[in-house]
Amino acid sequence: MNLVFKAISDPTRRKILKLLRQGDMTAGEIADHFSISKPSISHHLNILKQADLVQDERKGQFILYSLNTTVFQDLVRWLHDHLEISERGEKKR
Repeated sequence: MNLVFKAISDPTRRKILKLLRQGDMTAGEIADHFSISKPSISHHLNILKQADLVQDERKGQFILYSLNTTVFQDLVRWLHDHLEISERGEKKR
């Protein structure tokens, strides 16, 4: 989970994840939405891949990036388990 939290702590990476909700994209297509260098986008994509939030697949000469929704489901489950609220509105201890 630490890698996931590190990955989503950056606003650029959160924007990349939001873009990928619309569908698979190449690094170039993702870079078109930012005013930073392509190597910086690649760095952010690598961090997202290390956290397993993003998957990549080679299609000819391009690499398509897509969301790994399984990890998001695991994150929601983890948050629910650790931040569960009782019926009285208090955190369970």
